[in-house]
Amino acid sequence: MCGRYAITTAPEALRALFRYLDHPNFPPRYNVAPTQPVPIVRMFEGKRQFALVRWGLIPAWVKDPRGFSLLINARGESAVEKPAFRNAMKRRRCLFPADGFYEWKQDGERKRP
Repeated sequence: MCGRYAITTAPEALRALFRYLDHPNFPPRYNVAPTQPVPIVRMFEGKRQFALVRWGLIPAWVKDPRGFSLLINARGESAVEKPAFRNAMKRRRCLFPADGFYEWKQDGERKRP
């Protein structure tokens, strides 16, 4: 499971790879954290579309989102079965382009990726 990731590919390279019409302009980021805006590619009306979204999922059954910690990871082998992810996996899938992912590790007094 990852708690951080990097997106360093140029916006034009992503546009060429995924063939969407949008012309996004976002800077390279090496320490993307949950709740931050992140680039995604999704299908909209039968075409690929670029969008910036907040990294994290609030399941449909949550009544008060302010008191709920966002879900940021799911196991690929069981996400379709879990109530928190089931509906999103069926209806709201997207792709998070990433150049790398990592966790922070405590090394003495320092944290290292």
